Amino acid sequence: MDLYIIRRHGIWSNEDELAATNEKSLQVGQEMQDRLRWIRSYAVTEEDGRIGSVCIYEASDREAIREHGQRIGAPSEDVRRAFGTAVKREDPEPVTAV
Repeated sequence: MDLYIIRRHGIWSNEDELAATNEKSLQVGQEMQDRLRWIRSYAVTEEDGRIGSVCIYEASDREAIREHGQRIGAPSEDVRRAFGTAVKREDPEPVTAV
């Protein structure tokens, strides 16, 4: 599997919507576990106040990423295959949200 970065722009209007999508993502991820694995996500505040995200997934291909996004109601065409990783520090604590 390859590593992918997915940027979802302003999909959610509040944290409850984001939480519901996260729950659905876990469920669909289990169903697709032979093709896709959720590594981590960062919720981001968009300029208009909505919530977007930057997500890291392992996947067999882009089609698995697209299918997952459609099934959870959070599609994105902004999908990039990562070709390297540089982790300098662990995420600071606490990183809160869903």
